[in-house]
Amino acid sequence: MKLHELKNVVGAIHRKKRVGCGEGGGHGKTSGRGGKGQTARSGGSIRPGFEGGQMPLYRKLPHRGFNQSAFRVEPIIVNVGDLARLDAKITEVNVTVLANAGLVRHDEKFLKVLGDGEITRALKVTAAKFSESAKAKIEKAGGQAIVA
Repeated sequence: MKLHELKNVVGAIHRKKRVGCGEGGGHGKTSGRGGKGQTARSGGSIRPGFEGGQMPLYRKLPHRGFNQSAFRVEPIIVNVGDLARLDAKITEVNVTVLANAGLVRHDEKFLKVLGDGEITRALKVTAAKFSESAKAKIEKAGGQAIVA
């Protein structure tokens, strides 16, 4: 079989639906939009949850409590093994250094260092949070873990 001999499976190709081209085409008159009304109009659509003017369910149900998810700040995670792969000339590590190295984005603020991997050289690491294992590994290598 060659590339030019390939054929589509029967039923894979459909004719384009031509609406509004007369009754003979099968999609004439209302063009598949039903009768009159909002949805028959151009640009007419009903938002999700709309119940035709009746009080919608989401307004009938009680809303209680407070949810922090809209305001939560997710930490940017870097492992100790990632710090070990940084350039040997670097002795102090912070968000700016990691952004320049391409490990995090430049606009990130909340950095958390986790303990996956090994580190052998002394680094002065500044971050918002450290896991216990990461802090232990950095300090065991002779470095410092500074919470900022």
